[in-house]
Amino acid sequence: MEFGASWCDETDQRDQIIDSLTTSLGSGEAANAFVQTVCDSWTGSNFTFILVSAYLVFFMQTGFAMLCAGSVRTKNTMNILIKNVLDACAGALAYYVTGWAFAYGASANGFIGHSNFALAGIDKTGSFDWSLYLFQWAFAAATATIVSGSVAERTQFGAYLGYSIFLTAFVYPVISHWGWSSEGWLSAFRGDYGGLLFNCGYIDFAGSGIVHMTGGLAGLAGAYFVGPRMGRYDEDGKPVEIRGHSASLVVLGTFVLWVGWYGFNPGSALAISNPGYANIASRTAVTTTLSAASGGMVTLVYLYFRHHIYDLIAVCNGILGGLVGITAGCSVVEPWAAIIIGGIAAMIIQGVDFVLNKLQIDDPLQAVHIHGFCGMWGVFVVGIMATEKYVNQVYGTDSRGNYYGL
Repeated sequence: MEFGASWCDETDQRDQIIDSLTTSLGSGEAANAFVQTVCDSWTGSNFTFILVSAYLVFFMQTGFAMLCAGSVRTKNTMNILIKNVLDACAGALAYYVTGWAFAYGASANGFIGHSNFALAGIDKTGSFDWSLYLFQWAFAAATATIVSGSVAERTQFGAYLGYSIFLTAFVYPVISHWGWSSEGWLSAFRGDYGGLLFNCGYIDFAGSGIVHMTGGLAGLAGAYFVGPRMGRYDEDGKPVEIRGHSASLVVLGTFVLWVGWYGFNPGSALAISNPGYANIASRTAVTTTLSAASGGMVTLVYLYFRHHIYDLIAVCNGILGGLVGITAGCSVVEPWAAIIIGGIAAMIIQGVDFVLNKLQIDDPLQAVHIHGFCGMWGVFVVGIMATEKYVNQVYGTDSRGNYYGL
């Protein structure tokens, strides 16, 4: 995730602009001062954009908390809420001690970073990007919180806390190093294009795979090993519905998450200081919106024709599935493709629900369905729906092979 360069960072281009302004202003000193002021403003606007995006992503913890609280029975509300709170607290400390180092520290083999533990050895008053650190911690906390929904109502607090710390201290950082560090073996941001995997690299703009699939599959493992809740399946193995206690909290959580996704996806542009970056961020916001809306509508129509009901909770999950599905390709697909991606993500939730119930794997919030498998779909569909013009705009104009979809 390294899109932040502009002509301010290119010495030759900057010198040309200064020379041109010197001719107009009649003073090299005045021209240089003007250019420096512009560049400082651009840098400040980029940092502000990333910080606001980080705040939105962190605010998603509120959405997760409300969604979890509304989806469980009243007696389990306090238990799941303290897990959500400690995801943020423990995750912040774990990411500080080892997470950033494993994710963005220097790497000898493209697998894992091995420097800057507890932010040691960085230029804390100069070149270090504090805004990016905060943004990445918010992503790590989101990854861990996904798991809380999958294992809700039957997991010991201590065991869950250890799970959360391990995800934010090691698992997510290593995977984000693979896909987002300029040294990661999967990364589409590797400086040497000859080293790109399949000559294109792994394109996951905001984390369908790196964030959501990681959290969702971790939740799948947790749900499998802790087993289903008591009474979730009858003697014949058929699922017995256990309703959460508050649809209002589920809807509130869904809308908070939807708003937070505007930090998650557009914020992953990591810059907004010129029209190119602004175009990427705003287009990403549009595709994010359309995919979410499509996921909700497809779920509504499917369940009405199949069961003749309007299922509010299922529609909320369809919206979230659409959001997860578009996260990888939100910057590189057309708006019409986002509608298709969100609609198919909604149907994936229904299919995964059928399979997991057959296997008696109990996921009270359908977090495995939404994050694990819709995340997998989001990663896969980039190869089908990505357009060459958008990939070139976002990831650079160098040739990346004949891998484009539509």
